[in-house]
Amino acid sequence: MSASVAKLNDLLRTTFLTGEVVLTEGIGNLEPEQREAVITGVRTFDAFGENNDPYGERDFGAFKVEGVGTIFWKIDYYGTDYQSRSPDPADPNVTRRVLTIMLAMEY
Repeated sequence: MSASVAKLNDLLRTTFLTGEVVLTEGIGNLEPEQREAVITGVRTFDAFGENNDPYGERDFGAFKVEGVGTIFWKIDYYGTDYQSRSPDPADPNVTRRVLTIMLAMEY
């Protein structure tokens, strides 16, 4: 199952399609060039390992952007009503993905 979830998460993270993307206030307040560096960093992130991806779902990452600091991104799985957790994150018919991008200090 984690391989299917990872593939769906990568699709959202790299294209910003197939789910919702939320930028926190801190990201929204960055200068346009900084915000673009953050978005590019999320889309190209590939530093997955045991420390940040123990289940192989590729649903979290952290990286630094010069002049901005540490960035966190996280994918959460909701049911189709966005009120409850997805019953099966590997099934896009019952899952709505939300990618949140934030400054680490906002966590």
